[in-house]
Amino acid sequence: MSRTIILYFSNTNHTKKVAEEMAATLGADLFRILPEIPYSAADLDWNNPSSRANQEQNDPQIRPAYQGSLPDIDSYDTIIIGHPIWWGTPPQLILSVLEDLPLTGKTVLPFATSGGSGYNQSQMVMSELAGSSVKNGRVLSSPATVKSWLQSNALL
Repeated sequence: MSRTIILYFSNTNHTKKVAEEMAATLGADLFRILPEIPYSAADLDWNNPSSRANQEQNDPQIRPAYQGSLPDIDSYDTIIIGHPIWWGTPPQLILSVLEDLPLTGKTVLPFATSGGSGYNQSQMVMSELAGSSVKNGRVLSSPATVKSWLQSNALL
């Protein structure tokens, strides 16, 4: 039987709700990724060119730190990674996590929550970083899209 863990970052709890729903549906383990320095509303002000998120998203070399340690994923076959979409791509915090996870031999399924972006640009970033382990991601916005996505990935 495949073991699944869902790792997610959620600053406004939209992604958290989807991750929790997914974990309950699958009976999967759940791990919340927290930034070492929490994001304030001012940090996320996309209208301010010098806001923290703008600086991070505009510099592909920045890797914000996360709190604590990541879970040991050795016993998991499937790693689901959830994130919001910031400026068309995953937050740089997700890239910090991906670079620190041993993903060889794992199935990696990314998903996002978004107010209007699709997943194409995020998919390119995720595939570039995690390689062939990454399957096609999707923006999930309702229980029906979650169920459909899980079914399309043979998890239901």
